[in-house]
Amino acid sequence: MLSEKLTHTNKMELYMFNQILFYLGGVITLVWGIAHLFPTKSVVKGFGEISIDNKHIITMEWIIEGIALIFIGVIVIGVTIIDHIAKVSTFIYLASVIVLLLLAVISLFTGFKVNFLPFKLCPFLFSFSAILVLLGCVL
Repeated sequence: MLSEKLTHTNKMELYMFNQILFYLGGVITLVWGIAHLFPTKSVVKGFGEISIDNKHIITMEWIIEGIALIFIGVIVIGVTIIDHIAKVSTFIYLASVIVLLLLAVISLFTGFKVNFLPFKLCPFLFSFSAILVLLGCVL
């Protein structure tokens, strides 16, 4: 096993590197979630004249995605602060990776087709965050 061959100094460096990966993945997700909330009103206006029910649905869905991203970012950062090597932390990291990858796939087949740069960034940011967290788990 890799950890058996590492010196104490190398183990500490790897321990810190894992934490950095978790923090980066969490912060990117958190910041993108927060940024997601700001343009809500203009996004809804961009749909033009639609029914009030449709405006409410778009608003709700837009806010929910932002809150979901904020939650994923906060929970990844939180478990990293508390105890990033606990088994429950590993479960939370891997569950977060799965959700981020699902969001990336959904965004790739929907928002990526929209001619607006932030929509095109979503699949890449979600995937990048998921990869960072996953690397933190496996290294």
